[in-house]
Amino acid sequence: MTPTELVIALFTAAFVQYDPEAARELVAPDYIQHNPAIPTGAEGLLGAIPLVEQAGMTVTTHRVIAEGDMVVLHNTYENADAFGAPTLVAFDVFRVEDGLVAEHWDNLQAPPETTVSGRSMTDGPTEVTDLDKTAENKELVVGFVRDVLGGAAPENVANYMDPDVYMQHNPNIDDGLDGLMAAIKAFAEQGQVITKFEPQIVVAEGNFVFLASDAIMGGDPWAFFDLWRVEDGKIVEHWDVVSPIPAEMAHDNGKF
Repeated sequence: MTPTELVIALFTAAFVQYDPEAARELVAPDYIQHNPAIPTGAEGLLGAIPLVEQAGMTVTTHRVIAEGDMVVLHNTYENADAFGAPTLVAFDVFRVEDGLVAEHWDNLQAPPETTVSGRSMTDGPTEVTDLDKTAENKELVVGFVRDVLGGAAPENVANYMDPDVYMQHNPNIDDGLDGLMAAIKAFAEQGQVITKFEPQIVVAEGNFVFLASDAIMGGDPWAFFDLWRVEDGKIVEHWDVVSPIPAEMAHDNGKF
């Protein structure tokens, strides 16, 4: 199986069929877990399956992006109270090694009833296109994160995006560059200044580029999982899942 096929098979066995034995055949025994609430190792994942089945948790996958041995799923979980809320939007990231799923990272966020832009946290285009532009799109987005979000050279923002064409799915931010800048200013006025924004994982496929970043906001550790869509050499759309990093976890692997 390809990495994507392997990850989808594991995800289906665990969270659609609720079949621990089928899942066991697809996951490495020393599976590295970064979800703060689930113990590391294959047994930690397998032990969670009966619990999510009992809760009636279901999942809808909106997007799948893969590069090399890394696969990213953009998901919505329902009946997910065990993980923090009845409904949770998530990015799940998996690493494949030697024909088994070997590592998992995720970020979870409860979606609000309304959003500033009117878009949900998951709607919008899903088709992967422009596979021949994967490398240049990846370079574009990494540059945007470094210069604009990381603050290295925010004056270069027009190199990365059209100020008027930026469709926003973050529930608290409006469309366009003006919406992004207004939100950054408002967050700063509330004491939520970002003083660290360091990408830890980058996965790109065609017109989609995903980054998972280790951040400090308002003096506290946060995880930012972001997905951008690129069209004709410019960033045109953005989705994210943002979550504080807890001080205590069910393992010693950390968030990243």
